[in-house]
Amino acid sequence: MIKTTTHQSINQSINPSIKLSANLGFLWQELSLIEGIHAAAKAGFDAVECHWPFDTPAEDVKQALQETGLPMLSLNTLPGDLSAGDFGVCAIPDRETEARQYIEQAVEYAAQINAQQVHVMSGKVPEKVPESGGGTNGYLESCFDVYLRNLNYAADLAADHGIGILIEPINRQDIPGYYLSDIETAVETVACLSRSNIKIMFDCYHIQVAQGNLMKRLEQYLEYIQHIQIAAVPSRHEPDEGEVCYSRLLNWLYELGYTGYVGAEYRPRATTDEGLGWMNFKDSRC
Repeated sequence: MIKTTTHQSINQSINPSIKLSANLGFLWQELSLIEGIHAAAKAGFDAVECHWPFDTPAEDVKQALQETGLPMLSLNTLPGDLSAGDFGVCAIPDRETEARQYIEQAVEYAAQINAQQVHVMSGKVPEKVPESGGGTNGYLESCFDVYLRNLNYAADLAADHGIGILIEPINRQDIPGYYLSDIETAVETVACLSRSNIKIMFDCYHIQVAQGNLMKRLEQYLEYIQHIQIAAVPSRHEPDEGEVCYSRLLNWLYELGYTGYVGAEYRPRATTDEGLGWMNFKDSRC
């Protein structure tokens, strides 16, 4: 297969600084991961990211990335038992052994495919505990301590391979009880650890649903942010409808000094290919 080296994002006619990444955990779900990588390159994305690629042989993923010329930005630690309600375990007391196994697996796989980052999923706390982070509640204090220990462990492993660690606030309307649910707690966590390879994945959809005021928070916390993700709010469809005008937000963000990628992590209204017109960033509302 011919290596793709001349792909160019459609959005570059609008702002050449904007670099788009296809999140293959949501896009092209009818395709295999390998086929999805090639579809993303054909569509004009500049990079890809994924959730849990571990069932696909790492050598196959690495070959697809080499053939397309796309970098793999990130992958997630395993979420635990989804059928039992898990959504990550790395901030959950009494599950540190399991958490570290997931971290080791993710870092090893990331190293094999030359992925740049690993997202360490914090997990869910009992819904009766409303606070996020290391507040006065004793259980949450334990969660915070466990999370810090596991993130330090992840940072040590990842540093040996030049890999970064990401943490992501996820709103509690979509994932009730998720431990890391606001940007301020994420910033506190990163600042407390003070590790150069631990940063925040700022999903605009989650932050807008949970807290709002995206521009203020992006500007205030930009130094802590490694990666941005987008989707329409509140539908989580293509980022060309709803509350957020991404053509204006992203142009402003890059003018502010952001130099990273923007991950398209949305649920297509129909097929992925049918909905890619948003990449032109021609939003009549803005």
